[in-house]
Amino acid sequence: MDIFLQVWGGAFYLLAKIFLSLAEGEENSKWRVRGWIIYLFGVPPWVIVLAHNRNWIATAIEAGGVPAMILGIIITTRQLVHAPPMLDRITRVFVWGLMFIGVIYSVYDFGGITALSQILECGVTAGFLIGTYLLAKKDRRGWLCFMLMNTSMGTLMAMQEKWIFSILQAVSLHFVISGWRKSRRKL
Repeated sequence: MDIFLQVWGGAFYLLAKIFLSLAEGEENSKWRVRGWIIYLFGVPPWVIVLAHNRNWIATAIEAGGVPAMILGIIITTRQLVHAPPMLDRITRVFVWGLMFIGVIYSVYDFGGITALSQILECGVTAGFLIGTYLLAKKDRRGWLCFMLMNTSMGTLMAMQEKWIFSILQAVSLHFVISGWRKSRRKL
């Protein structure tokens, strides 16, 4: 079951990054919508594997990223320049609230920030939350955050011997860098 979840989650997240990278050169691209939708389908296996390994911060972040992904779909399908203010606030409250819960539970479970895995999860958290939020709002700095996220998650998964996830995070990093480069060319 573990291998199935890794293939499912890893493949969907990799496809999402490929699609978002392809969308970077276009405004309101069908690739951007596909990327956000594919991302949503990749969330469940990541949440299951991370929770099973007591990665509470990363578990909360993966679940908390869903509203930002939905925000990305809404902005793109409605061809909005900016997120609707109320929806933007709701997204931020939900995302930051789950992050807070994940950190608090991790500190409770481990008796503080005592493990390297927790530090890597903080890198995943910052990269994922800020990166997803910025990319949903079409801010190219989100790609830099995704670089941090991929590196931290790939390292964490290698430490926990989740090799498929780890390898796919490394492959994803290529498309994240590609997305960043494309976004720089637009300037």
